[in-house]
Amino acid sequence: MTLQPDTFKSLVKVAAEQVIASAGELTALDQAIGDGDHGTNMKRGFEAVLGKLDTISTQPLDEALKTIGKTLVMTVGGASGPLYGSFFLAAGEAMAGKTLPEDLADVFGSGVNAVSARGRSHVGEKTMLDVLVPVLETLKADVGRADLIERVRTTASEAVERTVPMQATKGRASFLGARSIGHVDPGARSSCVLVHAVCSTLEARP
Repeated sequence: MTLQPDTFKSLVKVAAEQVIASAGELTALDQAIGDGDHGTNMKRGFEAVLGKLDTISTQPLDEALKTIGKTLVMTVGGASGPLYGSFFLAAGEAMAGKTLPEDLADVFGSGVNAVSARGRSHVGEKTMLDVLVPVLETLKADVGRADLIERVRTTASEAVERTVPMQATKGRASFLGARSIGHVDPGARSSCVLVHAVCSTLEARP
């Protein structure tokens, strides 16, 4: 079984549109504990992805993921560009010779590992990994379950909320020390937006 091109195109389109629509929320979250530019940066990056959607949708899946990654690296400013870019580039590299959904956990895991390596960060440091790693664990544990999509969505939502009491030890927010406590991490939230968009699109398939 493979991910059909039209389904992949819908996934990318909906995910990009959801990030763009969430720009205001992401900016507000980042104004509280960061530079205040996360929403603007992510919006710019995913607008660029939408601009390449027709090209991306005709490429083999591994190349399409790498194109998304390169686009984000070139257009998303700050730390988020290299981090999200690394995720998609690594996922694209891992996708070669694999199929979805059978190898989804492996491909997703490669992306997560790339983010960890690029950011020199781990779970519990109030970053996007605090969503990505729990989602990966759910994919590994619940593969094949009929309710996998709903479990992934719930995992992402709960993981975002768990960043609120965390003290940031990576990125701009780490400069605030204890003052970073009590806020949702912007990167974790944007990761959740992307995960939710994918879940909703897959559920809407005929």
